[in-house]
Amino acid sequence: MKKKLVSVILASVMLTGTLAGCGSDASSAPADNGGNANADTQAVAPAASGDEGTVLNIWCWNDEFQSRFNDYYPDVEAVSEDKSTTTLKNGITVKWTINPTTDNNYQNKLDEALMAQEGAAADDKIDIFLLEADYALKYVSADVDVAVPLSELGITADDVADQYQYTKDIVSDANGEQRATSWQAAPGLFAYRRSIAKDVLGTDDPEQVQTALADWDKFNEVAAQAKDKGYFMLSGYQDSFRAFSNNVEKPWVEGTTVTVDSNIMSWIEQTKEFTDKGYNHKSSLWSDTWAQDQGVDGQVFGFFYSTWGINFTLVGNAGEAGFGDWAVCQGPQPYYWGGTWVAAARGTDNPTLVKDVMLKLTCSKDIMKSMTENRDIQDYTNTVSGMQEIAADPDFKSEFLGGQNHIALFSEVAPTIDMSNVSPYDQGCNEQIQNAFGDYFDGNIDLDTAKTNFETAIIELYPELTEVVWP
Repeated sequence: MKKKLVSVILASVMLTGTLAGCGSDASSAPADNGGNANADTQAVAPAASGDEGTVLNIWCWNDEFQSRFNDYYPDVEAVSEDKSTTTLKNGITVKWTINPTTDNNYQNKLDEALMAQEGAAADDKIDIFLLEADYALKYVSADVDVAVPLSELGITADDVADQYQYTKDIVSDANGEQRATSWQAAPGLFAYRRSIAKDVLGTDDPEQVQTALADWDKFNEVAAQAKDKGYFMLSGYQDSFRAFSNNVEKPWVEGTTVTVDSNIMSWIEQTKEFTDKGYNHKSSLWSDTWAQDQGVDGQVFGFFYSTWGINFTLVGNAGEAGFGDWAVCQGPQPYYWGGTWVAAARGTDNPTLVKDVMLKLTCSKDIMKSMTENRDIQDYTNTVSGMQEIAADPDFKSEFLGGQNHIALFSEVAPTIDMSNVSPYDQGCNEQIQNAFGDYFDGNIDLDTAKTNFETAIIELYPELTEVVWP
């Protein structure tokens, strides 16, 4: 395993930057759901056994999964004051290792630990590690074999039958073996300020706002109207990137050729226009300006956000004063953004417990629905039937979104997500294309120079690649 992992890491070294998806290192306070839910799977609460370890080591990059585990895994007994450990009812200690993503820190440390896994002491072995969509394929490869297939753990196709198909596809190897599982799905919507929409469009009604933003031409027309009223349509350069990049017609890399999709060029053209015309605030994703633009004093019409983004980032940035002043619509085109997957590390000495965690937190309809129904979380969870039930529930609403049932909109987008064009190079390509064109958007270099800068950066990052093709 060590030799295989080293070769893949050397071939696909990832740079950091504006990591997408649940990869923001923003933290949120653990939600209080008033008690742990009961799983509706056939999982059996694990008992302490001499055949398994006494420490469950979980690696992640922020506290999102940690809070879901502590609040919703039924066998949690206690959480330490500093939250570094969780004690289960059977006496097993869960040890949390959280390495932020900055400068590729999480993946670098995870790679080192996985390469040392075979010789590690039992209580030091990684049992579970978390993955993000942009680099999932790096870890679920059958050749690398660092993530255990679910079938080896005893998790069947029936167990994951109610999960969204794309959440299974993205973490399946070339043989079709699913090697990770998720409690969430991450379709995207356009979140907008109701007060600004009323000033610009004369209405904040989600259906009417959607009509005004139904395609990119209409979206751009509203951007001009917003500018005339003294607002920015978007905060920064990367805001619309995922709506374009996750609708590409072919993978970033095939063989040794990098192909820049026409959708990526559409993002470049739109962002240049928005920058030149003052339709955006020239911010960068996750920057202070970008976060402040979501606050009560912000002057930005809206933001492209997926499910996790609304509850994990936007609510915090908007603050209490923002409750009721936001709504969502589908926007100009369907897209997805990120997501987090739970993988069992090869060499875990707790396979029975890992299986139980996966079954209860990612396959239990009741537990996942309770996450969605919790007013402080409202995750869009990975249960098709469960989300359909909540979408049809006339009593379900988001106070933050002014009483809107946003799950109904997400449930329309989620089944359309297609992961067939992902590649192991996605994180690097997505980051480098955004980095290379920043100076172009600001008018410091011309288009050809920006293209050359991307070509240079991507081939330096991935020396095995030989050419870049532009549309």
